[in-house]
Amino acid sequence: MTDTVSPPQTKIAARAVGAFKIYGSGEAEVRALNGISVAFETARLTAIMGPSGSGKSTLLHCLAGLDRLTSGQIFLGDTEISACNEKELTLIRRDKLGFVFQSYNLIPTLDALENMMLPMALAGTKPDPAWLDTVVNTVRLEDRLTHRPSELSGGQQQRVAVARALLSRPAVVFADEPTGNLDSRSGAEILTFMRKAVDELDQTIVMVTHDPNAAGYANRVVFLADGAIVDELADPTAQTVLDKMKSRGG
Repeated sequence: MTDTVSPPQTKIAARAVGAFKIYGSGEAEVRALNGISVAFETARLTAIMGPSGSGKSTLLHCLAGLDRLTSGQIFLGDTEISACNEKELTLIRRDKLGFVFQSYNLIPTLDALENMMLPMALAGTKPDPAWLDTVVNTVRLEDRLTHRPSELSGGQQQRVAVARALLSRPAVVFADEPTGNLDSRSGAEILTFMRKAVDELDQTIVMVTHDPNAAGYANRVVFLADGAIVDELADPTAQTVLDKMKSRGG
């Protein structure tokens, strides 16, 4: 009897099911998310794009447990985080998720290394020394570890934020315009490192961006408009993303 081998099933790192986020009521009602259902695969970099007000940052924040849905469900793996209380959510965000935001969100009184290690310190854990070295070297901060944020450039501060998000090897890293405040060279270095983390370390990253060049680093692009998914693009390049944006009117 010949054994049959089933093809490997792709795991889902995070997903939204029938996600609504509504602000206001009556004539003032705004549906930031209008019934979105979407899944994000493990070990993939997914970009979320759309015009201003399309709901992309709202979706990211709800997926990350930073904001609550009006109705619907959010899952991290098999855990329905939309059903968790605040204490449970805090632990999930600390232990399972990484965040990179445009505003860096560094603690001004801590130096670069302390900022990188803060989430793990709060969790009572320490990074693997070899992985810490890899992260620090890749984001080129070897000579800036004892500098506070005020002593770092914007690009250096964002590199600290990326290192912090990846140091604990979280289940998912959520990135909201991670290169929005960076020059093109610094932005490309950050994106290259994020791509490397996905390819070599099976990291899962979900990134909001408005930049076709940034989206070109992704495995998949999801396009939003008016709180709904209106298109997708697999294996994107900067040019195919730009063409898709032009065809959709931006």
